[in-house]
Amino acid sequence: MSVVQPGRPAPDVRLRDQHGKTAELRDFRGETVVLSFHPLAWTKACAEQMQALEASATAFSGASAVALGVSVDPVPSKKAWAEHLKITQTRLLSDFWPHGAVAERYGIFRKEDGFSERAVVIIDGDGIVRFSKVYPIERLPDLREVLTAVRGLGDD
Repeated sequence: MSVVQPGRPAPDVRLRDQHGKTAELRDFRGETVVLSFHPLAWTKACAEQMQALEASATAFSGASAVALGVSVDPVPSKKAWAEHLKITQTRLLSDFWPHGAVAERYGIFRKEDGFSERAVVIIDGDGIVRFSKVYPIERLPDLREVLTAVRGLGDD
């Protein structure tokens, strides 16, 4: 299985965030959505990845985009982790049950490990994947690259 390719309709997303509120991909029609998949909460690299999203929230908003963090951790863990990291603007979505189902649909679930790859998928306002990239598990996504891709969608 490989990551969902640009030009294809984005697989459905319906997950709860760290506050227990449901987020559905269709709720964001008209906006660009950045799904930032990270393997597990409470790890250094994943914390840095989510803190970088949080620090870039204004840049995403200025480009009519919303960034969402996604991992297989359960909602209570996501809530405690967000509070610990002081994440207040970025929604952290729980792909806990069915375990990894969204990551599986996006072609990035590592069944043998029980978590997703580290990956970014950008979906345009019409629900079409416009960018997808899997990063080495130990390396953070390049947010400059991601923001450039997001801003490029406004040029179409």
